[in-house]
Amino acid sequence: MPKIIDRPIILGVVGDSATGKTTLSKGVAKILGEDRCTVICTDDYHAYDRVERSGNGISALDPRGNYIDILQQHLEALRRGEAILKPIYNHNSGTLDRPEYVKPRDFVIMEGLLGYTTREMRNCYDVKIYLDPEEDLRVKWKVHRDTTKRGYTEEQVMASLEKRKADSPAFIQPQRTFADIVIRFQKPETGGDDAHLDVRHILRPTLPHPDFSPLFESASNNGLHLELARDVDGKPVDVLEIDGGITDEHAGKIQNLLWDLIPEASHLRSQLGQVDGATAMSHPLALTQLLVAYHMVKAGLGVHAI
Repeated sequence: MPKIIDRPIILGVVGDSATGKTTLSKGVAKILGEDRCTVICTDDYHAYDRVERSGNGISALDPRGNYIDILQQHLEALRRGEAILKPIYNHNSGTLDRPEYVKPRDFVIMEGLLGYTTREMRNCYDVKIYLDPEEDLRVKWKVHRDTTKRGYTEEQVMASLEKRKADSPAFIQPQRTFADIVIRFQKPETGGDDAHLDVRHILRPTLPHPDFSPLFESASNNGLHLELARDVDGKPVDVLEIDGGITDEHAGKIQNLLWDLIPEASHLRSQLGQVDGATAMSHPLALTQLLVAYHMVKAGLGVHAI
């Protein structure tokens, strides 16, 4: 896959805890080629370990509890193609481990809580995503992840959510305004599992989004909706919605359109949309991962400009 821009192309994936950042990032890396991607979790820049946070009352969502200045320096270095000595936060033990030497590959994916905190950091990204799932879904995902992978009890997770209740609107949610695409997974009215969630993309004009009009030239656009709307700040945006129950046929048409728009990456077609804990593939997730990867490929070809 050719790349004209002679520096790493950087993707930001920001959202509250357990909003699906890692799932989205893994899928995008799989499309772009995992051997060509450097994936970094900005949780590694926590300034305090779990015991210290418990004692000082500063949560991981608070910029004061993170080395934001070092994160900014590292982002700027990665954009220049320079290696960094990245800290490591161990989610299993809640401790700060020894740092690791990281070199940027063709694509760098930065996923975490506070990636858009400063203007200088925001200027480093070619594509900025904000994940904003339905709150009930986020709580369910957090309980599942923290009890099965991080050693917490459900009571501890719920207590942590209550303790952080004021931190998300204060520190995380304001970053939504800086995203090129805001992605919201939500339960369909008919119910269903996580493999059949609806997804709503707010497409802001800060990026040249793909032309979906060929999908609306006939009555066969079932499961896909596109309209002009107003964002929460009153600015015009395109809203692309994909139904959780979209058929294989119609999902395939959308995938084919996106792949045809990035022929440079067509050899990377792969099985996407794998949801943790679900037995079926999620078409809305797969299409979301592919849309983000489309923008990364276009950025590498110089179609996007910061």
